Amino acid sequence: MSNTKDTGANEEKSQEQLKKEKLKPTEEEDYGYYFYPDRDTRSKVDEDKSFLSKKWEKFMRSGYSGDSGDQLKCESNVIWCKENDSQVKLMLAALKSKGCEINLGRHISCEPCRERCNGGYDPNSNQIVVCQNNTRKKDVCCSVLAHELTHAYDNCRAKVDFTDIEQVACTEIRASNFTHCSIATSMMNGEASPWNYKEAHQLCVKNKALHSVLLVRNVTMDEAATVVDKVFDKCYADLEPVGRIPRKYTRDAYLSFVEGRTHGYFDKDS
Repeated sequence: MSNTKDTGANEEKSQEQLKKEKLKPTEEEDYGYYFYPDRDTRSKVDEDKSFLSKKWEKFMRSGYSGDSGDQLKCESNVIWCKENDSQVKLMLAALKSKGCEINLGRHISCEPCRERCNGGYDPNSNQIVVCQNNTRKKDVCCSVLAHELTHAYDNCRAKVDFTDIEQVACTEIRASNFTHCSIATSMMNGEASPWNYKEAHQLCVKNKALHSVLLVRNVTMDEAATVVDKVFDKCYADLEPVGRIPRKYTRDAYLSFVEGRTHGYFDKDS
């Protein structure tokens, strides 16, 4: 019996290793690692170069000086979100309930990123990247964490194959559904009114997911849109573990947090 279990475990590890090998960035497909210079294996500096030349190359690649003050501010914001943001607390509890407890030091990393990027999820290391140079405000940091924790949750419960563009589109739809697309933002952008909120929200989620897919995969706009449309209805309707679409400036996120206790996401003593 033990030999059978060991064989099954080894096969699962081999499959995970194969997925990681497939996700290594190449010139044809960077899987979004371009936005995280410290993780882009294509642009590693030579070990023989001097310390100063390495620092200069890192600055030139990322457009960022590496100020440690930003990192400390980012880490402080992450801790604040963990302790105070209802949606972040719910996602952390849900991950723990699935056997994928998040350790801040191991699974969340504040790093310098290129422009236009606030954060990301690295499935190879099972880490969430918070872009310390682009995410300086607490509310933005919490939104990034809630979004990326959704990817971590999906990977925990469903073993997402991030080389499969349909699965990538699905987890991006879910993460966008839980964050970013508030009615207040849509109304400010002229995309929605109180009378067409549902349609506008769905359009916002589609657009956000489409944008994310384009950032992490080398596909055309039409190819990405086709994939997002194909999986949209199923993935948009999947509200686990939040249970609702959390509207900004409402008690939705708090209510989801409270209801999470009845769904078994929290320990009795927490």
